Amino acid sequence: MTSTIDTEQTIDSSEIQRRTIRRTDWVACNAAFIDCRTPGSDKKENYAFVGPGVSQNPNQYVNLTEPHGFNTGAAGMPNGISNNLHLHFTAEVFINLGGEFRLRWGVDGKQGEYIAKDGDIVSIPTWIFRGFTNEGPDEGLLYTVLGHDDTGGIIWGPSVLREAESYGLHLTADNRLIDTVAGDELPQDVALIKPMQQNYIDELTTYTPEQMLSRVVQPGDRKYSSLGLLSNALPGGRAELSTVIGYGMSEDRRQVPPIHEPHSFNLAWLRAQPGEGVLRHRHDRPQVVLVKSGQWEITLSGGAVIELGPSDSFSVPANTWRAFRCVEGSDAAATAGTGELLVINPGDDRVRLEWAPEVVAAAHDAGWVIDPNGYLAPAAVMEGAAEDD
Repeated sequence: MTSTIDTEQTIDSSEIQRRTIRRTDWVACNAAFIDCRTPGSDKKENYAFVGPGVSQNPNQYVNLTEPHGFNTGAAGMPNGISNNLHLHFTAEVFINLGGEFRLRWGVDGKQGEYIAKDGDIVSIPTWIFRGFTNEGPDEGLLYTVLGHDDTGGIIWGPSVLREAESYGLHLTADNRLIDTVAGDELPQDVALIKPMQQNYIDELTTYTPEQMLSRVVQPGDRKYSSLGLLSNALPGGRAELSTVIGYGMSEDRRQVPPIHEPHSFNLAWLRAQPGEGVLRHRHDRPQVVLVKSGQWEITLSGGAVIELGPSDSFSVPANTWRAFRCVEGSDAAATAGTGELLVINPGDDRVRLEWAPEVVAAAHDAGWVIDPNGYLAPAAVMEGAAEDD
C-alpha cells in the first residue's frame, strides 16, 4: 500500500506502560450490575479494560478510558455463578479464554442454549436477552468486545429487576445503580428503570439454536491463510491469519470471514511458530492485541519492545509502526506448539496496512506485491500488467 501517513508516531515508556494491560493489572468490580446481590449471581467479577463497557457502577475501574471505537472487558465467575438475562444495543462478542460457559437467550432464557468452550468466539445478536453460567472451573473467563464507544448500557430482564428491587437495588434512567441498603437515597429528579413492557418483548427477534450456531467460531472452524499478509513471503513474518468478524486486515482476496455483519470492529486470530510473526507495518487506527497462548513480543516505533503472555493485552496507537513475533509456543494452543494472538481493530470496513519499505522491497524480491485493491498478488503479473504493449 502506498503511504498515506506522513509522520512516524512514537510513544514513550510511560505511554507504553499505560497502554499495556497485563493479567496482573486486572481490577475486578463485584458490584457492577443490579443483580450483584441476587443469589447465584452475587460472586461475579466484572472487568473493564478499554472503555467502561456496560458497567452500572461509577466506581468501576477502567484500565484505558481512551475511545477506540469499541470496548473490551471480561467476566469472571466461580463455578455455578450466572450472569442474568439482559439485552444489549450494540454488538457483544465473547472470547472464551478458558473454561465452560452455558450461554442462553430469550426473555426467559429458553429460546436456546450453547455451551462455549476454550477458544470459542460467540457473537450475540443485538436486541435479544442473553445470560450465561460458568459450568467449568472457578478460573473460567469470558473476554468481551462490545460495539462502539458508547454502548447505550443494557436492559435487564423483567424478573431480574424485580428480584434486585427486593434486595434494595434500583437502576436509574441515566444508568446509575442505587443501593438503598448501603444508604443511597432514591433520586427525585431521575426516573427509575421499569421492566420492559410485554408488547415490546413480543416484538424482539427470536433465534433458533441453529441460527445462533452460525454466530459461533470454534477453534476447529478457523480457516488460516498462509497468504493473508504481505510479510508471509518472508522469514520472521509467516504468522497465519484467520478472520473471524469482518474482513479486517486480511490481504488474501479469497479469505471470507465467517461473521461479516457490522459490529463497529473487526476481529481475527494470528497464529505463529516461535520466531515467526508479522513484520513491521502500521495503519491509521488504534488496535488492541490480546495473547491467547504462548509468549509474544511487540516491537514499536523507536525500537521499544513489549513482552506479553497469556491474557495480557496492548493497545497500539494509530499510525505507530509495530511488529509482532511469537517468542514461545504453547501446547495449550489450538495448534500445539504455536502462539495465538487475537487482533481487534475498529471499523466495519477493511483495514489497509502500510508495510515498512524494507518489507515491501524484500517481498518484491520474493515475488509478491500488494495490488491496487489491497490484496496480495504475484509481482510478475502486476509488472506485466503495467507494461506498455
